[in-house]
Amino acid sequence: MNVLDLLRPEIRELVPYQPASSAIDALRLNANETPWREIGDKTHRGLNRYPPARPTELATRLAARYGVEPEQILVTRGSSEAIDLIVRSTCRTGKDNILVLTPGFAMYGVYAKVQGAGVKQLALSEADGFRLDAEALLATIDTNTRAVFLCSPNNPTGNAFDRDAINAVVAGLANRAMVVIDEAYREFSDQDCVDLLEYPHVALLRTLSKAYGLAGIRCGALLTHPRLIGALGAVLPPYNLPTPCIELAMASLDPEANSAAGERIRLLRSERARLARALVDLPGVERVFPSDANFLLVRVVDAMNWDQALQRQGILVRRFEGDPSLDGCLRITVGRPEDNDRLLEILAKGADS
Repeated sequence: MNVLDLLRPEIRELVPYQPASSAIDALRLNANETPWREIGDKTHRGLNRYPPARPTELATRLAARYGVEPEQILVTRGSSEAIDLIVRSTCRTGKDNILVLTPGFAMYGVYAKVQGAGVKQLALSEADGFRLDAEALLATIDTNTRAVFLCSPNNPTGNAFDRDAINAVVAGLANRAMVVIDEAYREFSDQDCVDLLEYPHVALLRTLSKAYGLAGIRCGALLTHPRLIGALGAVLPPYNLPTPCIELAMASLDPEANSAAGERIRLLRSERARLARALVDLPGVERVFPSDANFLLVRVVDAMNWDQALQRQGILVRRFEGDPSLDGCLRITVGRPEDNDRLLEILAKGADS
């Protein structure tokens, strides 16, 4: 199969827009930019100049971090833009569909609905530990399923899916549909699916928002086959990542910053375990689910009461209204040690305090 056959015919035939060239040391009279910087502009490049049409230097640095070749990576505005890009590029309006797992990240389905694509759902069983059932998944898709989204570690359940099950899904969908493995929480887990990129229909999503503390700059990455990168890149507008975001992302890849991030990741993993042990012993806690992410899913006796009690104390957690599979559950992000201490102190007093 030609890997480009995974995409809509219109996308395969799309001719990329050619922006003005951007040699940084040249006299730029080709892009209708203003020649002066604004007051307060502290960027190296200058905000009066367009950023690179594609941040190739950043892509090269990220590729080295993730263990892929530069031609296998497309830098996006958060991994959310990559999700939208895949759905728009694979699904024909009114004809095709994607498959998602529930409970899972709701934005996969939102982007599909915006595109006018269908959404097939496969429910994960709490009694089965929210395990990925590859056989059930492959039985759920049809000939119009264009992409399957697996979030591992999964949000909001926190568990990483068994690699044998992921491998079975990848094998079963060869020449049929894209398998998109969302690894937004990969740094908090021992699992890494980068080896699956040997299959041309596999795509991985990564982000600097979680483990690397850069949620505010919206920098993510799509990793997949080079030919798909070229075709999907044609769909993105030029200059999709702003100059300050590029420069801050580059700074985060320096050895000193990378070392600091590694220390924070180790601390959060340790705090995750400590918080889980402490929550289990609190009155009203029915279950703390195992987590490979930077959060814990917790089932409590009265989730609404707990949520409101924490809000009164200035603490926000996530309650999933309208999702029957998560009724009675709260998702609690692992904070700094002092943040977790404060949370536990308040909960120990009871939800009615």
